[in-house]
Amino acid sequence: MEDIKTLNGIGSRRATLFEKKGIRSVEDLLYFFPRTHEDRTKFSNIAACVPSEYVCIRAKIFAPVKETRIKKNFTVYSVTIFDDSGAMNVVWYNNRFVKDAFRTGEECMFYGKIGFNRGKKELQNPVFEKGNSGRQIGRIVPVYPLTEGLTQKMVCSAMEQAIERTGRIAEYIPKEIRSRYEIAEINFAMRNIHFPESFENYEIARKRFVFEELLILQLAILNRREKNFGVRGVRFKNTKCITDFTSALPFELTSAQKRVLGEISADLESERPMNRLVQGDVGSGKTAVAAAAMYAAYKNGYQSAIMAPTEILANQHYETFLRFFKDMPVRIVLLTSSVTKKNDLYEAIESGDADIIIGTNAIIQEKVEFKNLGLAVTDEQHRFGVSQRACLVAKGENPNVLIMTATPIPRTLSLILYGDLDVSMIDELPPGRKPVSTYAVGENMRRRVYSFLDKHIKNGSQAYVVCPLIEESEKNDLANAKGIFDKLAAIFPQYNIGLVHGKMRAAEKDTIMRDFVDGKIDILVSTTVIEVGVNVPNSNIMIIENAERFGLSTLHQLRGRVGRGQDQAFCIMFVHSDNEITKKRMKIMCRSNDGFYISEEDLKLRGPGDFFGTRQHGLPELKIANLFCDMDILKSAQKAATEIESGEFSKNCDLSILRKKVDKLICDNIVLN
Repeated sequence: MEDIKTLNGIGSRRATLFEKKGIRSVEDLLYFFPRTHEDRTKFSNIAACVPSEYVCIRAKIFAPVKETRIKKNFTVYSVTIFDDSGAMNVVWYNNRFVKDAFRTGEECMFYGKIGFNRGKKELQNPVFEKGNSGRQIGRIVPVYPLTEGLTQKMVCSAMEQAIERTGRIAEYIPKEIRSRYEIAEINFAMRNIHFPESFENYEIARKRFVFEELLILQLAILNRREKNFGVRGVRFKNTKCITDFTSALPFELTSAQKRVLGEISADLESERPMNRLVQGDVGSGKTAVAAAAMYAAYKNGYQSAIMAPTEILANQHYETFLRFFKDMPVRIVLLTSSVTKKNDLYEAIESGDADIIIGTNAIIQEKVEFKNLGLAVTDEQHRFGVSQRACLVAKGENPNVLIMTATPIPRTLSLILYGDLDVSMIDELPPGRKPVSTYAVGENMRRRVYSFLDKHIKNGSQAYVVCPLIEESEKNDLANAKGIFDKLAAIFPQYNIGLVHGKMRAAEKDTIMRDFVDGKIDILVSTTVIEVGVNVPNSNIMIIENAERFGLSTLHQLRGRVGRGQDQAFCIMFVHSDNEITKKRMKIMCRSNDGFYISEEDLKLRGPGDFFGTRQHGLPELKIANLFCDMDILKSAQKAATEIESGEFSKNCDLSILRKKVDKLICDNIVLN
C-alpha cells in the first residue's frame, strides 16, 4: 500500500496527524469517509440572509479589512461586503491571515453562518474563495471527522490527490453481484462518496460502500461458522439427567429457561460442538441454566468451567453453585488470583478430581490444565477480550461453549456480533419479581431524594449511588465520585458509606464490595464498576448522578443491581440536561423495564458506534454502515453472502479479490471466537 507521505503537502508531521485517525496509506485515506456533506451550491443575496442559517454569498469587497484588538489574545478582523441587494459585515476571530487577503472592489465567494450583532446581521468566520474557483464553495463539500491540528482543508486536498493518483481502482465485487443487488461500480462510488456531483449520486455511492462493508463482514462470519460446523466436538450421550437437576432446585424454572435448556440439550447431544449465546435480562436465571448444563457435563464424565469477569462475581457463582449442588457428589472449586494453595487446585483440575471449576481469568493461565474439559462457560462475555475467551476454549479439545450475557443486544446488532453463534433468549423473569420504579429528577429534588434515602436505610435497606466515569475526563469524574462520597458522609454520619472505583487495586475493591454484600456498608458510592453481576438482595435504592452521561443500556444494567429481593426497589436518576434527546432517553427508562426494548431504543438514539465496547468482540469498526438505518442493506448483504457461499453465481464470477478482503478481515480483526 502506498504511504500517505507520497502525497504532496504531507510530511512526517502531518502524517502523524492522519495516523491519529487510523490513516497510514493512500488506501486508508480513500476509505476515510465524510461524516456529512455541506451543500454549498445555492447562493443567497445579502438581503435574504436569515440569522443562524449557513449561506453562500457572492459579493464584492467594499473597503480594506479592519483589525480590532478586543483584549489580549483576542482580535476581530472585519470587512464590509456588498451585492445588488445590500451590504453586510464579515468577521473573523483571531485569524490574522485574512488581514491582507482582500482588495477593494474584488469579487469573492463566502460560506458561513449568519449571526446577529448590535441589531445587524453579520457573516461569522466564513471560508472564502476569490473569483469562481469552486474548490470549497459552489459545490457539495465533504466534512470529515478531525483531530486536533488536522483541518478540513488538509483532508480535502489529500483526498483529491488520492483519487487522482489512484486512477482506476480494481473492482472486487463482480458485475454479476452488483447487477443483482443494484450496487454501483467502485470508481464512480469512490469519487461520489467524497465529492458528489449531487446528493442522489452520494446516496448511490454510500449504498455501494455500506453493502461492500457488510458483505465482507458477513462472508467472514459465514467463514467462521462453516469452520465450526466442520469440527467434531465433545458429544454428551445423555442429557435427560438435566431434569433430575432442575427438579431438585428449590424453585420452578420459567418456561423461557426450560425452552433454552431444551436448545442446549440438543446442542450437547450433537456431534458438532455447541457454540451458543444465552441472552437474558438481569435476574432472568441464566446461572441456573448454566448450572444445569454443567451438571450434564458431570453426569457424562466431563469437567466444566465458568469464567467470570470479576473476583466477586466468581465468588458469588461459587456460593450459588454450592447451594445448587449441596446434596450431590460434585466437587466444585474456585480459582481466582487471591485463592491460596493454588498448586493443590491445579493438581485437582489436571487429575479430574475437580468437576466444576469456577474462576476469573486465572483459570486460563498456562499452569491450569484440564483432564477432560467438556463445557466452557463465559459469563458477561463482552467483558473479556476475544483472545481470553479463545484461551478458555483451548483448554479442551473442541469443548461445548456456552456464552452468557445480561446485556440485551438489539436484534440488528446481534446479526453482526453473533453471526457465528446460535442465540437463545431468556425473555421472562421469575414470578414475583417487581419492576424497579424509576424516576428522572432535577437538582431541585436532591433534598427530597436524600430524605427518601434516609427513610429506607433506617428500615434496613442498602443503596448504591453511582457517578459517571468517562474516559476523556476520568480524573474529573473520579473527583466527582469522591466528592459525592464526602458529601454523603457529612449528611449521613450515622451510616457506613463505602467508595469503590476503577482506579482501586482489585483486592481493595473486592474487600469493599464484599463488605457491601455482607451488609456492613449501608450506602455504596461507585463508578460503573458495579454494573455487572453482584447480587445484593437487600439493596433496593439506586441513585445515578448525571444519568444523561450514560447510554440507556448501561442505565438499565445499573438499575438491575437493585430489586433482587422481594421488596419494591427504586432507581432515581439525577439529570442535568434538558435537551430533547435526553428527555426521550429518560422517558424510555422511566416507562420500561424491558432490557431488549431499551437496547433497541438505545441503538436508535446513539447508533452502533460503541454500543458497549464492540471492539472487545473482535468486530471491526464499521466505517460507514449504520446497523439501525441500514437494516435493508444488511439483509441484502447477508443474502448475497449466503448465495456466494452456496455457489449460486456463475463460474465467470471472479471472487478471488473479494476472498482476499475477507481473509484480511479475519486475520486483522479475529472476527468473534
